[in-house]
Amino acid sequence: MDGTAEWAAVLERFAIMTLALTGLSHHASPLALRERMAVGTDAMECALAELHARLRAAAPADDEAGAVLLSTCNRVEVYLRAALPAEALHALARGFLAAWNRLEEPEFRDFLYERDNADAVRHLFRVSASLDSLVVGETEILGQVQQAYDAALQRGAADKIIGVLFQRALKTGKDVRTRTRIGEGRISVASVAVDLAETVLKSLEDKTVMILGSGPVSEQALKSVVSKGAARVIVLNRTLERAVALAEKYRGEAAALPDVMEHLHRADIVIGSTGAQASLLGEAEFRAAMERRGRAPMLVIDIAVPRDIDRKAGEVENVYYYDIDDLQQTAERNLRMRQAEMEQCEAIVEESVGRFMAWRRSLHAEPTILWLAQEFHAVRERELARALDKLNGLTEAQRAEVERLSQRIVNAILQRPITRLKEEMSTDDPEAALMLVRRIFGFGEEEL
Repeated sequence: MDGTAEWAAVLERFAIMTLALTGLSHHASPLALRERMAVGTDAMECALAELHARLRAAAPADDEAGAVLLSTCNRVEVYLRAALPAEALHALARGFLAAWNRLEEPEFRDFLYERDNADAVRHLFRVSASLDSLVVGETEILGQVQQAYDAALQRGAADKIIGVLFQRALKTGKDVRTRTRIGEGRISVASVAVDLAETVLKSLEDKTVMILGSGPVSEQALKSVVSKGAARVIVLNRTLERAVALAEKYRGEAAALPDVMEHLHRADIVIGSTGAQASLLGEAEFRAAMERRGRAPMLVIDIAVPRDIDRKAGEVENVYYYDIDDLQQTAERNLRMRQAEMEQCEAIVEESVGRFMAWRRSLHAEPTILWLAQEFHAVRERELARALDKLNGLTEAQRAEVERLSQRIVNAILQRPITRLKEEMSTDDPEAALMLVRRIFGFGEEEL
């Protein structure tokens, strides 16, 4: 690369490298809105492709712009990295969310939060460490962050900075769990649901529990009810084979979801966790089931987003309905028990944020470092060619060795300045070091 204008363009791109987060979560948005905006596993590839295409169109000069879409039962978050101002990235994310979900922006704008650069990094690290979860210390979120990152990798949407960001987030989440006691005890959303069942019914020992779904959250719920002494468990799933595989692990029964009405009346507790995009059961189904069970009380806990069970089911006599937002009280009690660990957890997060930001600042030196290396090696090649023209008696092997020697000399000369320059990027005034190097060596001028 030659010329002041071209190098100026490189500097401008590196100077703006913005990280932006736009999202909504259980903290401030209603469940009904999160249901509408949730991106299911089946739709993730298409959604991510649309998001990344919009980003590339908005930042055509940044061929490494990156995007990750994180969607769980409690949050939908868009992470973007590009050579654009933060507000432009937030506007792009809002536009994507509106178009993808067929919503007008005013319908969800007030529920969004927006974070830039270090604040966005801190938020993701706290999410990965489950410090921002409905149930602090829960284990599902780390896997969900990993899945979001993997999807971006497969799509080619994760650039270098986004890649390192999510790798550090995953490591931070693991560090928080291994270095503190935040993960001890029954802390998953599924476990909280079972705790709620035990609180309402006093005991599960003579109860029949029906689990809708066979994914990780369903298995967490099943494991919890079995540990609480449930008398019988029934697992239903769209794929019967998966239901059978999960039920056999806990000595339960299995059935296909289309056969749910053959079993619903048997259940004292129903836990919904399928991840289906539409309700599976409604008021009519529960009225029929209650008739068959002689109106004996039934507890319904729906932890799926979107909900598996229509909330109107709770209007049926003796059906006690709770959804994921109703778990907040139990979650807050768990949070109080973990407050003693929060200070240490937050310290680990801050330590990780500091390291990531220091690494990111070091990237600002890359154009200068690249230019220095090119210029020094250009001088080396020019002087080497002159020298070799005068050394006609050298064999090809000797000429190659002289060239390798010249490369080692230049690399040795550059090693310490480059290392020190990277270190300067973590100081209070990193631009001062960059400008000094550029002035001394004539950055962007035609020749060294």
